[in-house]
Amino acid sequence: MSTSERLIESTRELLWERGYVGTSPKAILERADAGQGSMYHHFRGKPDLALAAIRRTAEEMRATAAGVLDGPGTPYERVEAYLRRERDVLRGCPIGRLTMDPDVIGSDDLRAPVEETLDWIRGRLAAIVEEGKEQGQFVPSLDGEEIAAAVVATVQGGYVLARASGSPASFDAGVRGLLSLLAPRPA
Repeated sequence: MSTSERLIESTRELLWERGYVGTSPKAILERADAGQGSMYHHFRGKPDLALAAIRRTAEEMRATAAGVLDGPGTPYERVEAYLRRERDVLRGCPIGRLTMDPDVIGSDDLRAPVEETLDWIRGRLAAIVEEGKEQGQFVPSLDGEEIAAAVVATVQGGYVLARASGSPASFDAGVRGLLSLLAPRPA
């Protein structure tokens, strides 16, 4: 792995663990096993490196979500697959956690890939709900955008509850509850 790749991957890990403020250039260099001038050789500084790391995390998250949302199955089964996919619940969401970081949210550049990723997931979920309505799987009164927001809120809120309790049980309960509310209507 090249030095720039090690720097990006190390920054991704540190942002997830510590947030932007807690991720110092020194910690990045140590984690990447890179020399002191390496960061500034490959990037303009910490914000530039953080942006590369956040973009990489956002791309990976979209690809993972697309793998289940665009996969086989009925609309309900694809939403269920998204909600039940394997996650490190107690670590939290690497994108969602950035929304709690005032330095990320305060920077248009750093916030953009976070916002774009959450918007993309909501948009994809909304389209799946609309597809389910067209197929008669979901009741016609459901609003795809509202359901998509509820799904994302359940996932992100589930991470918070799981981290607070030290157990994935809260996350799992939220997923089960939402899926019971979305269960296809009988034919």
